[in-house]
Amino acid sequence: MPIHRIRAADARGIQKYMSSLIAAEPQPHAVLVPVPAQGHITPFLRLATLLLARRFHVTFVLTEYNARRLARSRGHEWAAAAGPSFSVETIPDGLPPPPSDKQDVTQDVPAVALSVRSTCLGPFRDLMARLGRAPDVPPVTSIVSDGGMGFTVDEDFDVPVFFFFTHSACGGWSYLHYPDLISRGYTPLKDESFLTNGYLDTPIDWIPGLENLRLRDFPTFVRTTDPDDVMLNLIVRRATVDAPRCAGLILNTFAALEGPVLAAIRSKYPNLYAIGPLPSSPVSSSLWKVEVDCLRWLDAQPDASVLHVNFGSITVVTKSQLKEFAWGLARSGHRFLWAVRPDLLRDGDAAAIVKEMAAKVGDRGAVVGWCDQQRVLAHPATAAFLSHCGWNSTLESVVEGRPVVCWPFFAEQQTNCRYLCATWRIGVEISGEVTQEEVERCVRTVMADEELKRRAAEWKEKARDATGPGGSSTTDLDRLVVSLMQTSKRSVS
Repeated sequence: MPIHRIRAADARGIQKYMSSLIAAEPQPHAVLVPVPAQGHITPFLRLATLLLARRFHVTFVLTEYNARRLARSRGHEWAAAAGPSFSVETIPDGLPPPPSDKQDVTQDVPAVALSVRSTCLGPFRDLMARLGRAPDVPPVTSIVSDGGMGFTVDEDFDVPVFFFFTHSACGGWSYLHYPDLISRGYTPLKDESFLTNGYLDTPIDWIPGLENLRLRDFPTFVRTTDPDDVMLNLIVRRATVDAPRCAGLILNTFAALEGPVLAAIRSKYPNLYAIGPLPSSPVSSSLWKVEVDCLRWLDAQPDASVLHVNFGSITVVTKSQLKEFAWGLARSGHRFLWAVRPDLLRDGDAAAIVKEMAAKVGDRGAVVGWCDQQRVLAHPATAAFLSHCGWNSTLESVVEGRPVVCWPFFAEQQTNCRYLCATWRIGVEISGEVTQEEVERCVRTVMADEELKRRAAEWKEKARDATGPGGSSTTDLDRLVVSLMQTSKRSVS
C-alpha cells in the first residue's frame, strides 16, 4: 500500500491487526545482522530498540572483532541490555586478528566486505541452527540483514530475510544502478585521467527518481579503472543477485525527504519500508569510548554559537588536509567542537596537531577523541555541523535542524552531499582541494546564512511529523512489524 494513499482508517486497521497478532501469536524473534562498521551498527541498534518496544525478541549479530571493541568501550551498557529479549551473538569476520596497537581502528572496508561475503555463511548457518535448538529463546521468525551482508540470502533459512540499507534512499538507489552504469560504459573509467579531466561532471539524468546528479555524485566506487575492483563487483552482486532475493527493503529515511526516490525504488521493490529517522537507542553503540566533558564545555557557550566538526568513523585525512581544516577553523573566528578519532590521520598523531591549533585559539575551540554526536548536535549551543555526510550524520543534522558544511570522503557520502546542497538546500560543499580559505568561507556561510537556517528548521519539523502519530514513517514501521511477525515467507507484504 503506497504511503501517500494510506488513510486514517487504513492506519487504524493496521494497528488493530498488529494488536490481534501480538495477543494471539508467540513472541516474534528477529535476527539482526549489521555490516561490521560503526555507521551500520548504530542504525541497527536503533531498529532493535524499536522492535524490543514491540515485544520482539532480538538477536544482534556482531563480528568477534567489533564485539570486543564494544565490550571495551560500552561493556557495562551492553551487559545491562542483554536481558531475556535481547541477546548478542558473534561470528568471525574471516580476517586475521590485528596487531595489539590496532585493536580500536576501523577495519579496511574492501577487505572486511570481501571477507564477510565469502566466509560468514558457515558461521551464520551454525548460529541459526544453535538458535533453533535453544530452549530459552522463541523460534526465529525473520532475519533483518544489512544489504552488505548478502550471505544471509545465499541459503534458505525458512524465514523471510529483509534487507536494511543503512544508507540514504538516493545512495541505495544509486548502488542498485551500478550494473546499468557498467553496461552503459560509465565505469570502470578508461584511465586515471578521467578522474581529473571533467568526465566526472557527466550528467546522469536517466535514472527515475534521482535528480541533478553527475557521475561524481554517485558512490565513489565507480571511480575505478579496474573491472575486477572488489567493491564494484560486490555492489553489482548485491544489485543483481542479493537484493532480488530479499523479502523487503528497509530504509532509514522518510517520505518528505526522499519521496521521488522512494517511489522509484518501490516500483521495483514494492515491499519497501521507510521508517526513519530512527530514534536514538538507550544503549550506546559506540566502538570508541565517549567523552562527556565536551557537553559541559557546550553548556558554557552562548546559544547557536558552536560549529561541531566530526568526520565520522571511517574517514581518514592527510596531515596537510588536517592542518588546512585546523587553520580554516581558526580563521573563521567561530567557536568549534572537534571530534578527532585516534585513527583519523593516515600518518601521525591527529589529536596533537589539532590541540596545538586549539591552544592558539583559546576557549573558542575544544577537541575530544569521540563524543555522543546526537547529543552534541541537539545542544542549544550548537549552530551547524562540518561533516563527511555519512547518512547517520546527515539524518542527525536534519533531525536537529543544523545546516551542514559538506566534505564527503567516500561511498554514498558524495550522493548525500549533492542532495544536502542542491535538493534539500541546507548544505555548503567544500569544493576542490581543502584549503584553509575554503574552510573559512564555508564555515562563515553556514554560521551566518539565515536562509540555510530557516530551511534546516523546516526539515526538522518534517522529520518530526514523519515519526509522529500517523506520520509516514510511523505507518511504514507498523507495516514492517506486521511483516516481521509472519512465520511464512509467502505472507510478507
